[in-house]
Amino acid sequence: MPRQPLHVLISGASVAGPMAAYWLCRHGFAVTVVEQMPLARVRTSGHAVDLFGPAMEVAEWAGVLPAVMDARTRTEIVSFQRGDGRGVDVEMRRLVAGISGRHVEVMRGELATILYEATRSDVQYLFEDSIHTIVEEPDGIAVTFEHAPADQFDLVIGADGLHSIVRRLVFGPEDQFRRFLGGYLAGAALPNYLGLHGRMVVWNTPGRLAAIYPVHHTTTARGGFLFRRSKELMLDYRDVDGQKQLLHQVYGGDGWQVPRLLAEMDAADDFYFDSISQIVMDSWNKGRVTLVGDAGYSPGPAVGGGTSIAMVGAYVLAQELAEAGRNYQTGLRAYEDRMREFAAKARSIGRTTMSTLIPRTGIQVWLMPELLRLLTRMPPRFQQRLFQLQATPARALDSIHLTRSTVED
Repeated sequence: MPRQPLHVLISGASVAGPMAAYWLCRHGFAVTVVEQMPLARVRTSGHAVDLFGPAMEVAEWAGVLPAVMDARTRTEIVSFQRGDGRGVDVEMRRLVAGISGRHVEVMRGELATILYEATRSDVQYLFEDSIHTIVEEPDGIAVTFEHAPADQFDLVIGADGLHSIVRRLVFGPEDQFRRFLGGYLAGAALPNYLGLHGRMVVWNTPGRLAAIYPVHHTTTARGGFLFRRSKELMLDYRDVDGQKQLLHQVYGGDGWQVPRLLAEMDAADDFYFDSISQIVMDSWNKGRVTLVGDAGYSPGPAVGGGTSIAMVGAYVLAQELAEAGRNYQTGLRAYEDRMREFAAKARSIGRTTMSTLIPRTGIQVWLMPELLRLLTRMPPRFQQRLFQLQATPARALDSIHLTRSTVED
């Protein structure tokens, strides 16, 4: 009589969760994914994210790269706005070519939708639900949910982001592992009232920025804010009203499109706000539980290529579990061993990226777009040599070598 496949529960249906589910199913595992948000919200949530190098390989091997390329944002120009109304335009394609030979920018919600569609026929999804308790027993893990009936699993994977429920339940409170990098990120959908097409507009002042960019194939855009704070604010990440009030305090005296952006944020029902923080853990394995992506080794929102790292981590986890068979502990240890140095390198670039994204002084605000424009006019080979000297997400990703798995049909 054939042995039953290992039953895996994954918390989180954004990127790391469905990507791990895809490969685990191909390797013969039975997979359930639980997600707090409704499917409609998953499809539209999040800002633009980047896939570099190995993450592009993972998407290609999963057969979803054509859909990802079709869904790309098609941002061609980043226009840095000056106080006199002029803009300094930087060609995105030429800039990224110096950083990575393979790259695509896509909306997080679009990517999550593509991965969901690739897995929906093989994976059991539980939307608008979450894990309530996790208890490891001799022959498995007993899990209770907020709504679904209790069940037992062989393994549990936390792919539920910076504020992971699985990490809190199994490893302890978040503040043990979260490291504040000195900034905050906010964003929401809004009408494309500027009529932007293939162009992101960015407004900088020392210590903060605001940006608007269109969402391809829609009449909407995304607005975003990034600002520095030397000390972490005592503000709960679930306190939406408090977060919106804070944005008004930080940006209330600013010009450009900021007043309109603040008004749109006030009215948005998909408002996002969080600290730019990392997750640092000695180990992201405990018994039959492991973490993947931001839940275990977040390099920081907007600064460290977290989506690419999540894609790669999900692939490596599934590959190592498949090679280990029912000896899951061996697979989990191998996954952690392969990802540890890679995750550390990705985290190390966070503070450097913050300096580029959010200039501290007026001189830096003026100088940064001029330097970027100059850089894009250099020959690609020279650009690549310069970027090789810098800490970038693409460079961190190049430090891990992936091999294509042999999977079951």
